[in-house]
Amino acid sequence: MIQYPQQFGGVVTRVLESGSGDEIMVLIHGVAARADRWRSNLEPLSAAGYHVYAPDLPGHGLAEKGSSFVHSVPNYAAGVNGFLDEIDAERVVLIGTSLGGHVAATAACDRPERVSALVLVGTVGIVVLGDERRANTSNRLASTSEEGIRSKLSVLMHDSKLATEDFVQEEWKINSSPGAADSFAGVAKYFGEKIDDDVIGERLRQLSESFPTLVVWGREDVGIPLDPVGFQTHEALPGSTLALIDDTAHAPYYERPDAFNQIVLEFLGGTLGQSSITGVELR
Repeated sequence: MIQYPQQFGGVVTRVLESGSGDEIMVLIHGVAARADRWRSNLEPLSAAGYHVYAPDLPGHGLAEKGSSFVHSVPNYAAGVNGFLDEIDAERVVLIGTSLGGHVAATAACDRPERVSALVLVGTVGIVVLGDERRANTSNRLASTSEEGIRSKLSVLMHDSKLATEDFVQEEWKINSSPGAADSFAGVAKYFGEKIDDDVIGERLRQLSESFPTLVVWGREDVGIPLDPVGFQTHEALPGSTLALIDDTAHAPYYERPDAFNQIVLEFLGGTLGQSSITGVELR
């Protein structure tokens, strides 16, 4: 795996890359996260034959921060498609988690001809969140203190032992780096006031025959709960497959990467459901 700076949506970002070849896969992280969250997925997925990329979204991770980028799902999605243009990706598997799922779905709707499959993990943006859930999420995002980071990680992961002190300190240093406050203020404002304006479920439903869609959810997700949001998301997307992963919260790809990677690869290979995966239910 390598990493390097790259233009993305008019700003400089960091990209993690693993593998080679023409079977492109792009992993899109969630809000207040970064490309590193996919480290346990990049190499296993590339070992299966995919050329895998994971960029930092503008304002996140090691990407350029500040007030120059307008933080919205349509802008992030335009950045994804611009990035795909730059790497000459004719066909791509898009995988997005949380806000990254909303971004991936929007990018797929904007350029459906280039999408071979879509994987949405604990995603927002397919169904309306509503005022209360938007406000709660916005308030969490606006806090970049160490205690705020700990609070976010307690929502992100079911297993509290994964939120080590090193993890907390790294998150805090990145999310309090120069320009980060302006970026997170912009993201929090968008989440609190406008994200439901960009709901993509109906557009995606109309493309249900264009590419297969997998929805993955952690059973213990309290940030974007399985009931009702996960079930509503699955119901809104005819033909989609729903995979529920036990003992995980909002980041099943991080908490149980082996199970997640197996689900994704079997889904892409057309064999999902032919054998059981421990702690996973398919619907």
